Amino acid sequence: MKLDNKAIFGIVGSIFVIVAFIIILILIKGLETTEFIFWALFVALTVGELLVVFTFKLEKKHIVRDWVEPAFEAIIIAIIIRAFLIQAFKIPTSSMEDTLLIGDHIIANKFIYGTTLIFKKEKVLKFTQPKRGDVVIFRYPNDPRYMFIKRCIGLPGDKIEIKDKVVYVNGKKLDEPYVYHKDMRTFPSQYTPRDNFGPVIVPENSFFVMGDNRDFSADSRFWGFLPYRYLRGKAWLVYWPPSRWRIIKHYKIDLGDEKKVDLNASTVNAMSK
Repeated sequence: MKLDNKAIFGIVGSIFVIVAFIIILILIKGLETTEFIFWALFVALTVGELLVVFTFKLEKKHIVRDWVEPAFEAIIIAIIIRAFLIQAFKIPTSSMEDTLLIGDHIIANKFIYGTTLIFKKEKVLKFTQPKRGDVVIFRYPNDPRYMFIKRCIGLPGDKIEIKDKVVYVNGKKLDEPYVYHKDMRTFPSQYTPRDNFGPVIVPENSFFVMGDNRDFSADSRFWGFLPYRYLRGKAWLVYWPPSRWRIIKHYKIDLGDEKKVDLNASTVNAMSK
């Protein structure tokens, strides 16, 4: 087959897409399994579109092109939706019991706290600020390949302290009806920060997050504050299994201070463990 400029463009473009994908995987040290499958499918369909249209020049009525093009268009739409609007997640651990159970499939609002752009550190199109009591989804600061879900407890400037499993924010004891304790033991801070912690001050542009299943949750008590740049959305609803379908409740933790969060401040490093 004689290759003209368009055919060469299709081949070179395909090679470029594959190489770029591999380089990105190396730079970010891999992807979580479902993320990898999604983006690998995108790469495969992009390569297929380039080869079908430019290299092999198949007619629009050809059965292969008739399958590849709609699939390519569908995944572009899916990328736009999951990047800017909503995204589905599966709960893998018990850290948010009984609010969310292992195996729950949820949908998160991706745009409410602002849209993340690759080339821009600050979020754009912010509709609201994170509030105490919000169930938030974020990239794990110590390994951004993974998405975590926790409840926002502390805002920038808040003083956080835990005494015998009871959380105090700015000196006020929190009423937390969503908290679930499985372990009745209480450990001193010398052994673990689980039950006795702080006091610490939440830095600018960061948050203090905790799981509702307090005795079995890896959260800000262990790995530090959540920088705002890692925030990805607000949990919205459980859609699967059908028996668990419901809107996820976000409790309002009102301390009477009506704190306003300044999210234009420079991001600080996460607190050490």
